[in-house]
Amino acid sequence: MARNTQNTGIVIAGLLLSILMASMDNSITATAMGSIIGELGGLDKFVWVTSAYMVAEMAGMPIFGKLSDMYGRKRFFVFGIVCFMLGSALCGTADSILQLSLYRAVQGIGAGALVPIAFTIMFDAVPPESRGKLGGLFGAVFGLSSIFGPLLGAYITDHISWQWIFYINLPLGLIAFAMIALFYKESAQHARQVIDWTGAASLVGTIVCLVFAMELGGKTFAWDSAPILGLFGGSAALALLFVWAERRAAEPIISFAMFRSRLYATSNALAMLSGAAFITASVYIPIYMQGVLGGSATNSGMVLLPMMLGTVVTATLGGSLLNKLSYRTILIPNVVILVAGIALLTTLTADTSRWIVTIYMVLVGLGVGATFSVLGNAAIHALPANKRGSASSTLNFLRSLGMTLGITVFGIIQSHAMARRLSDAMGSGSANGSAGTGESGGAPAAGLDLSDPHALMEPAARSLIPHDLLGKVADGLSSSISLTFMWSLIPAVLALAAALLMSRERMDPAAEAEANAAAQH
Repeated sequence: MARNTQNTGIVIAGLLLSILMASMDNSITATAMGSIIGELGGLDKFVWVTSAYMVAEMAGMPIFGKLSDMYGRKRFFVFGIVCFMLGSALCGTADSILQLSLYRAVQGIGAGALVPIAFTIMFDAVPPESRGKLGGLFGAVFGLSSIFGPLLGAYITDHISWQWIFYINLPLGLIAFAMIALFYKESAQHARQVIDWTGAASLVGTIVCLVFAMELGGKTFAWDSAPILGLFGGSAALALLFVWAERRAAEPIISFAMFRSRLYATSNALAMLSGAAFITASVYIPIYMQGVLGGSATNSGMVLLPMMLGTVVTATLGGSLLNKLSYRTILIPNVVILVAGIALLTTLTADTSRWIVTIYMVLVGLGVGATFSVLGNAAIHALPANKRGSASSTLNFLRSLGMTLGITVFGIIQSHAMARRLSDAMGSGSANGSAGTGESGGAPAAGLDLSDPHALMEPAARSLIPHDLLGKVADGLSSSISLTFMWSLIPAVLALAAALLMSRERMDPAAEAEANAAAQH
């Protein structure tokens, strides 16, 4: 686009607003789900509200990224905004949980276009010397959205109504739409190519089967049941079909050839592994604060603020250093801090003070921040403009996949550890509140499942548990969470290994210009 400073500023503002909307809606329903279920019903299907959004967004990312390379960024980004706003408007009108899940899928399709293409437009719209600082800003907004989503959802639900967690996207979306539609002037030439329909369909099927297997397994169906095994088997078969299709396609959705670059391969591995470690801390620290130390949902969410401030610091710092240091040099110290933060979280007990937890969270935030701003630039290093959309969307897709797998796998570990700790502590084979009483007399309310940490997060539920039994439950929960963090050290250490294996390239405008010139010939 033309280097009009005023227009570029407006475009960047529109991109940041779009990223904030799409990223927040990944988690904004978390704190509003109780009110939504209370009005719409469908307790047995509420998981679909989140899963539908996640599946549509993840499946759409690489597809829209590739299409933007082939046919231009602007049309698909504008489509993403319109689709996201349409889904938001429909969500507010839903009168059943199934309708809401369907409309959330529409939202997710829009988000699948917004997130990766926003980063790619930023790369196209600004010169390399300004890209680092803006990349830091984009990374900071992406990180902050993961905490502001639940907090904003809780506030709007408590003070207005749950429908407005979706309606609020309409004015924001209109502003972003106007900024991009009116001020973004795309100048790059894009060659029309044959769309890889087999690759696109098999990728969507793989993600749908995998995510629903993980969401429904151990909850709606047993892990060894026919539906779950069938979903995993279907995901594996479709994944093999996807690999076969991509190896034969002239213009694959995800180009395996790009993974021959050491920098590109390690950048994507680092994004996926650090995402898995980071999301574990984001999920289980609030549960620890509320279920072990006691506190309201808002207070437990606020403990994430120091972590997000740490994320902003290193995301911004990492972006500002891109013009001076190699990607590897910036990332290695940050990932070392991430490993240290996760390692310290393994020491949590029921007696750990809130201040200590806060310090650990700051370390995790400092450790992950630079990955949001630096990896996006590393992934497109020396790639021509007609490959950037695919490269950026693949990176975001793998980061989201790492987070999804992290939530599921470590959730299974925590729940099993919690049940085992409670069984040992109470000297019985039951981790259910209907079995066993505390020494102080009385029993918790019948049907209160103490193996579920969410049952311990409401003050009303905690008041039903005898004091001595509550102490055993808190010990069991804290030890199960510390064990979960111990397992999450595996992806954190592997992320450090990926950073150490990165090649020593740094941002180089000359290499980028050479790649663009080669692509035009």
